[in-house]
Amino acid sequence: MLTATFDIGTTAVKAVVVREDKSVAYTDSAGLSTIENGGFHEQDPREWEGAFLEISRRILKELPREEIKAVIFSGQMQDVIPVDEEGNALGNAILYSDGRAAAQAEKILKRAGEAYISRITGNHFDGSMPLAKILWIKENEPERYKKTEKFLISPKDYLIGRLTGRYVGDVTACSTAGAMELSKKSWSPRLLELAGIAPSRLPEIHYAHTRAGFISPHAARCFGYSEKTGVYVGTGDAGATTLASGILSAGEYNINLGTSSWVAAVSDGWMESAGGGFNLAAMQPEKYINVVPFFNGGNVHRFLAEVFSREKGEADYAYISALLKESMPGSHGVFCLPYLCGERFPVMDERVRGGYLGFGQETTAADLARSALEGVAYSIRQGLERLGRTPKKLTLIGGGAREEAWCRILCGVMGKEIHVYREPALLPALATAAAVFLEDGRIRDYGEFIDALSVQGHCTVYKPGAGEKELYDRLYEDYKRIYPVLKEFYGQKERQE
Repeated sequence: MLTATFDIGTTAVKAVVVREDKSVAYTDSAGLSTIENGGFHEQDPREWEGAFLEISRRILKELPREEIKAVIFSGQMQDVIPVDEEGNALGNAILYSDGRAAAQAEKILKRAGEAYISRITGNHFDGSMPLAKILWIKENEPERYKKTEKFLISPKDYLIGRLTGRYVGDVTACSTAGAMELSKKSWSPRLLELAGIAPSRLPEIHYAHTRAGFISPHAARCFGYSEKTGVYVGTGDAGATTLASGILSAGEYNINLGTSSWVAAVSDGWMESAGGGFNLAAMQPEKYINVVPFFNGGNVHRFLAEVFSREKGEADYAYISALLKESMPGSHGVFCLPYLCGERFPVMDERVRGGYLGFGQETTAADLARSALEGVAYSIRQGLERLGRTPKKLTLIGGGAREEAWCRILCGVMGKEIHVYREPALLPALATAAAVFLEDGRIRDYGEFIDALSVQGHCTVYKPGAGEKELYDRLYEDYKRIYPVLKEFYGQKERQE
């Protein structure tokens, strides 16, 4: 029995076919393009469908269709995809990164009040929220609004509709819509009324492990799957990534080192959304994902690889790895504030920029490289402290986890062992497949899935080196004094301009 998982990201559709023993039978991907025009960020849903069809045809050349018993998706969140009564896309989808609906968000905020929205949704509200974007369509594209049967929130929901004829969404992705009552996992009638949007225009909300239906006869002819293949609701990408990171309960934190970075926790309640925090419903019933996002993370690693590269325009990651092997904890007194593009947490300051302090004639390239990655680790430690909880478990996932020296730096700065989950492109797909295993009774709970990741060697545990915790504790106190100085510098610079 095989489960085919598909993740619809911004740049590609990725597929992993998983066997019953949780091993991988097949992987594939197909690229996607984004349409950017005048600050609008859009994608054509027909391209998602085309990529899914392309990959599916290749899968079915390699594997018998009768063995694929389930199809499940993860994908982008916070999009708006208008479809007609036959499930056809009505123009381009508006992406999560599109902030065109600022004026509509202000209208909704004035009608409902910021405190009320935060209390209902667990989050702040702005023009990137799907509810505001739907109102934008209503006001600016009334004909498209009238023709719309459903406004979907994730590309995966669009493909589920094409496969089954049902319009469903999952609790994690729908948490980003700005209209879901987080405690009840249902649309808020009051917020929708204030926005002037009928509840019937939105999809049903379910947990990831719910089966949405089976492949329809029409979809079976189009895509090649059997009509006996079940299609599951799946999850927004944050749900899959959080589960794949190996955290399940309160006190467990995941550090995600993508281009930007974030810290995620799974808890029984919400965190304060003021200051940039975000709350989502988790794949596990009655659990929540508390997210603290940072502007800077893997972009700092890439910056180093490009600056130190011998070839203009190329990132030499191998050279950075070689430099880091020569480096010493503490970087011989060199500090780096890694705010390449400002920061949003633990400080909200889009104008400040990074800087080095403490380097002299004896400073080496290794010191400069290591201090920048130490700076990201210090910043993440600040974020964890702002959450006000002592971590009992720390995990690490994302592209930055490929840099072993960075894993060790984070371990030393945090003063705790860190469970590092490899293969960032593969693990979320396995986490998504776990929802099918749960529904079919092949695992007792998601904890059994996490245990399987460790047994199969997807996790490496790092521990702080001798004396590193004490060294980094001292240096961390010095690091915290840097931002106030640079904040004053950039404040003066702004006043002069």
